[in-house]
Amino acid sequence: MPRGLKRHQEARDLHFITFSCYRRQPLLATPRAMHQFEVALELSRVLYDFYVTGYVVMPEHVQLLISEPQRGTLASALQAIKQSVARRLIGGREHFWQARYYDFNVWTAKKRIEKLRYIHRNPVKRGLVEKPEDWAWSSFRHYVTGMEGVVEIESEWTGRKRERMGKPLRVRITKPLTAPP
Repeated sequence: MPRGLKRHQEARDLHFITFSCYRRQPLLATPRAMHQFEVALELSRVLYDFYVTGYVVMPEHVQLLISEPQRGTLASALQAIKQSVARRLIGGREHFWQARYYDFNVWTAKKRIEKLRYIHRNPVKRGLVEKPEDWAWSSFRHYVTGMEGVVEIESEWTGRKRERMGKPLRVRITKPLTAPP
């Protein structure tokens, strides 16, 4: 680990994670590649037992807002995602991902909403779409409509669904998590 880099894990916090394709190349620029990432994220979510509060897949990087895993470590869950995607998409390249990832602990509801807005606005800010709902590879549509996608999103919608099914809630939600555009 680089000198001075501190990771605060096993603190039961949400983590805002960012990691990039090798040399920020747009290796996730196709619908197929973005879908493969979503599949790998969902498989890792189930295997390592963490929840996803928000995400966006961009052509050359990914941003996640996730809990710490119940099984394994955050680093091992992220490694599993990266390896799964790389195995399917690497082609003739030597590298697919940059080696490291950025990790920011999210301790407050205010910061959680700030990070969700940042994640969901990223495709608009980059000029890829006009509105967040136009980008298919993020959690934004789930927050607006409750629509289920490839990745299960932990939200007020999911909590209500669990309550109706008589299942225990994973996260107690006191305020709506809706992240407006």
